[in-house]
Amino acid sequence: MDQDTDHNIPAPDENAEPVAARAPTVMQVLPALVTGGVERGTVDLAGAVVSAGGRAIVVSAGGPMVHEITRVGGEHIELPVDSKNPFVMYKNIQRLADVAAAENVDIIHARSRAPAWSAWHAAKRSNKRFVTTFHGTYGHANIFKRRYNAIMTRGERIIAISEFIAGHINRIYGIPLAKIRVIHRGVDLDRFDPAKVSQERVINQAEKWRLPDGMPVVMLPGRLTRWKGQTVFIEAIKKLGRDDVQCLIVGSDQGRIDYRKELEREIENFGMTGVIHVIDHCDDMPAAYMLTDVVVSASTEPEAFGRVMAEAQALGRQVIATDHGGARETVIAGKTGWLTPPDDPDALAEALSEALNQDPATRESFAEAAMAHVRENFSKQHMCEQTLDVYNEILGGEDQVGS
Repeated sequence: MDQDTDHNIPAPDENAEPVAARAPTVMQVLPALVTGGVERGTVDLAGAVVSAGGRAIVVSAGGPMVHEITRVGGEHIELPVDSKNPFVMYKNIQRLADVAAAENVDIIHARSRAPAWSAWHAAKRSNKRFVTTFHGTYGHANIFKRRYNAIMTRGERIIAISEFIAGHINRIYGIPLAKIRVIHRGVDLDRFDPAKVSQERVINQAEKWRLPDGMPVVMLPGRLTRWKGQTVFIEAIKKLGRDDVQCLIVGSDQGRIDYRKELEREIENFGMTGVIHVIDHCDDMPAAYMLTDVVVSASTEPEAFGRVMAEAQALGRQVIATDHGGARETVIAGKTGWLTPPDDPDALAEALSEALNQDPATRESFAEAAMAHVRENFSKQHMCEQTLDVYNEILGGEDQVGS
């Protein structure tokens, strides 16, 4: 696959309706609208495009978040773009090209690899601008995986969700930094605002989880998958040696039932069933954060960004993250939280002890610094504004979103 993408960028179609005669239209393409950071960012950006006077179309295989697209004024078109079947992907090229032509799309924005292959060819076929967002490191152990992943580098502009990911794109795929725009994921500061999370919601969440009064709470949120470091967390809690805390592993197993059972057996073998609890999906994460004293990310592999750390800090929580990947951007060690070496339960236990034993004044200082850090660097508004800037950069002399 050709890594030099400039010659693949389509020129504006001279026969198309001038953009200046109408509101610019952005079509985002992703596998499905189920749940997660990619999906949340898609919804947020659709709302921003509409608010700025543009038209937002989202193409996916559907899902429970479709209604959120329509709620923010966007339009959803259902196509099987979640499929990795080569024949379906090939058919999706013309399907997407037809949508792009019929709806006078100006920019196609691909957010995932399988649909990006179809979207890239559709952009060339329909003479549309093409943007990608690189959301993770993806598996790149061999040349075949790297070639498959490389579709995410074929945007006229490539959005990286952290400086860490920007460096990865440059190092692994040889893409010049001049083509990459770092736009961190954005936290909804209206939702993750301590002043807007009522005490009633916090109490209800504590009662739902049957947490005893007066005990410090430590939480590790995230789907149940080995690289998220749940086993490291369990061992660190054992080394912490305290039975006066409640420790929560919160997240869906997404079908990984054997791994959930493994975690539960390990907790039982350590004799910590009264201290560590494995909890399924939580519907009110702001309340969950607010009832927590310390929020942990123990990922053994680098997080592309680390949304949990940003959300928790937005609410003034103490945070501990692994010292690699995007966490080095979301957490300021010694000021807003702690960074510990990967796969090191001893270091995590030590950081937990420090966090739990902080005096009130130091805790308040950390909380204020954390909230300011997120407001300044990781807000949803900031993410949307920067993405619109990328769109306008591509539109160039044509009418721009929000102009």
